[in-house]
Amino acid sequence: MTQRKRSRLQIWDLAANAPRTVLEVDQVIEAPNWSRCGTYLLVNGGGGLFRVPLDDPKLIPINLDGITRLNNDHGFSPDGKTIIFSSHHRGLGAEIYTVPAEGGTPTLLSRLSPSWWHGWSPDGATLTYVAARDERRVVDVYTSAASGWPETRLTFGEGHHDGPDFSADGRRIYYNCDRDGHAQIWVMNADGSDQRKLFADAHVNWFPHPSPDGLHLIWLAYAPGTLGHPADLPVAICMGSPEGENRRRLVEFTGGQGTMNVPNWSPDSRAFAYVDYATPV
Repeated sequence: MTQRKRSRLQIWDLAANAPRTVLEVDQVIEAPNWSRCGTYLLVNGGGGLFRVPLDDPKLIPINLDGITRLNNDHGFSPDGKTIIFSSHHRGLGAEIYTVPAEGGTPTLLSRLSPSWWHGWSPDGATLTYVAARDERRVVDVYTSAASGWPETRLTFGEGHHDGPDFSADGRRIYYNCDRDGHAQIWVMNADGSDQRKLFADAHVNWFPHPSPDGLHLIWLAYAPGTLGHPADLPVAICMGSPEGENRRRLVEFTGGQGTMNVPNWSPDSRAFAYVDYATPV
């Protein structure tokens, strides 16, 4: 497939029920997070991290003291003082690091790899991520203390699991899983109990993100039959209640991998950020 060239960083405004373009660049950027102060977005691109100020949108590199090869699994601590990210810098598979929000020398958190970060509990105490730990290389959901250890395995190979994100009250974890055939949105208690499919439809559904006010859930929907979460395909962002009710498709575009892999809501729950891409030619 032709490498995609153009990325559009978008903000969907719930009140307007429409997007606005924040930034267009002729390179691949991915996975926007919204800063806790609400003044800038965080994206990855080319193996690094960038800040995008909303009052003067442009890519401003964040100093990571030589750490490179970041993927699109990154975000903020609940207090906004820390950035957390996954990187293949050491060539051992994805590992989880933290760094001060203004940049600096990263600290390695994960003791085992591969580990892909996805969520931080609202009280700041717990991380959730996906990892492969056995010889089958099955990807499961884990949690750990915010210090990175010890870790607790919450799923046990019942299909491929991805995209875990905490509910607004921290009591539940939303995720996607294909244990029943194709990826659907699931939810469980934060200790791994009461795992259940939130709803079922024909689409291949990934990356659920609950709003900070606890009123909404968004996710990325691929066409039926899609395998994995590839880039550059027709996709839609859908929204419903935290229980999967009142589901609707908000916007359709070319995207997928990189569109909204990680938490992307504004702190006030009035908007969320995502990336769409020019159709390859």
